[in-house]
Amino acid sequence: QVQLVESGGGLVQTGGSLRLSCAASGRTFSSLSMGWFRQAPGKERQFVATFSRSGATYHIDSVKGRFTISRDNVKNTAYLQMNSLKLEDTAVYYCAAAETILGLTSRQTYDYWGQGTQVTVSS
Repeated sequence: QVQLVESGGGLVQTGGSLRLSCAASGRTFSSLSMGWFRQAPGKERQFVATFSRSGATYHIDSVKGRFTISRDNVKNTAYLQMNSLKLEDTAVYYCAAAETILGLTSRQTYDYWGQGTQVTVSS
C-alpha cells in the first residue's frame, strides 16, 4: 500500500507562486509514476501533470510554461512548482501514484491518491 501526503497549498495572489509537495511511503518510489490532478468546486477532477517512472513528463496546455512537475527519488517526493498563478488555478490539488507508465493522463490509471491540498488564487 502506498501512502501519499500533499503539502504546500495556500492562499496566493494572482501572479504568485506555490510549490506543492507529495511525500510517498510504502513502496519503492522510483517504481511509481506520479501525477497531479486538481478539482475546482462543481467541476470534475482534472489531470494537470505527470512524471512517469521512466522519466517522461507531460503538462496540460493550460499550465505549460507556468507549472513544472518534478520528483526526487531519494526523498521519495514529487513536486509541482506553480508560477504565474491565475484565478482559474484555484482548486484542491491531488497527488496520485500509478504502477504503470501507460495512460498517465487518465484519472482511472492511478492506484493511490493523497488527501488533497487547497490552492486559492485571489485577485
